[in-house]
Amino acid sequence: MTIRSPIQSTPPERRGSFVLPGSTEERLSFIVDMMREVSRQTDAQTMVQAYSRRMRQIMPSDVGLSLSRRDLERPRYRITRSTTWEESPNPWKQRERLPVFDRGLLGALIYGDEPVVIDDIRADPRWEDDDPAAEYFAGMRSLVAIPLFDRGVAMNMVVVMRRDVAAFQPDLLPEHVWQANLFGRATQNLVSSQHVKEAAAEVRRAYEALDRETQVVGDIQRSLLPVELPDIPTLDLAVHYQASKQAGGDYYDFFPLPDGRWGILIADVSGHGTPAAVIMAVTHSIAHTLDGEPSPPSRLLTFINRHLTARYTNGSGTFVTAFYGVYDPKLRRLTYSSAGHCPPRIRSCDGRCVNPVDAARRLPLGIEPGEVYADCTVDLKVGDAVVLYTDGIVEARDTQGRFFGVERLDEVIGGCAGPAGEVVWRILRAVDEFTRGAPAGDDRTLLAMKVS
Repeated sequence: MTIRSPIQSTPPERRGSFVLPGSTEERLSFIVDMMREVSRQTDAQTMVQAYSRRMRQIMPSDVGLSLSRRDLERPRYRITRSTTWEESPNPWKQRERLPVFDRGLLGALIYGDEPVVIDDIRADPRWEDDDPAAEYFAGMRSLVAIPLFDRGVAMNMVVVMRRDVAAFQPDLLPEHVWQANLFGRATQNLVSSQHVKEAAAEVRRAYEALDRETQVVGDIQRSLLPVELPDIPTLDLAVHYQASKQAGGDYYDFFPLPDGRWGILIADVSGHGTPAAVIMAVTHSIAHTLDGEPSPPSRLLTFINRHLTARYTNGSGTFVTAFYGVYDPKLRRLTYSSAGHCPPRIRSCDGRCVNPVDAARRLPLGIEPGEVYADCTVDLKVGDAVVLYTDGIVEARDTQGRFFGVERLDEVIGGCAGPAGEVVWRILRAVDEFTRGAPAGDDRTLLAMKVS
């Protein structure tokens, strides 16, 4: 502690007192009321104002200042509060309105890093007539400076002044350094808490805005899916679509073809959320710009692949798996081509076996511009069931991290002889039981076809 007291001959009875007057009960009541008022504050500015107002009753002064050197290089400092101001800017939110100085008595005090009592400012060697902050202690004679430490350095300081010489008692300074620093730490904690709350609120608003945007993307994406299932002779259809988020990368579609044939497409964009939904929308757009009919299936997949690799996925690591089949209801024949998609499952009409449809698998779309896609044909019988799906079904996980898997899928399909809607329902129920109702980690799309 450093105490500068040039006038040593001042009698003790002439010095001002920091002692709270009154009986023990009165002093306790005052302190309790002050602590209650301060503790109610949720804003640092109002808390400091309430505390300062109370402290002026204990420690009368003619001028009070608060100084700060935070974020400034020596010898610069700013005055953050003054009892001479008609309006007090908020030092945490209106820092640009606070005056900054770079030398003089106040600068020497805050960079001195020590508590100081000055009995006569004009007798102190640090006082200069051209002090840039002279207006803030004009007419003042005595001063007490209380540093507020942060990480061992006086980042802030309270300066209290009187017009009288030797108006402050040095022997009471230790208690007030102690009290002021405790309050300063409480203020800093409240400021930090406010910053955390403001940051959290800002993050929440950003997430809400992103959520709204994602919802719009999801709405647009779902508008690209078929509004209703087509009426295809000799084929009973059922579908389930579920995005893991508000927007996803799964896609299914139907294309009417000459002679009563129908194209049936299912696709899955790598990744999740909005980026996958964008590529899904691009894939939908490309599929519907093919000149002429999308048949044979390899023609459509080749067309989509060429445009994806040329404009949208080249070098990005994004790709699209797809299975496209053309169903001829007269012949009950499915001609298909696959771009790395999960092989559909066929349940024979007698229920004896479930087989994959995987004879024409090639690379996913969007990887190799020159990929050649092949066509294969499978003849179906009345009662056969074909299940198309995305990997969100077989890669659903249980609580131990195990996959639902193709074997469980085949088991469910093999045990269901009902219509297409029942096949979809049984698969979804089995997945839900396996995952114990956990939210989907990936998009899930199911398309069941029962030959009639």
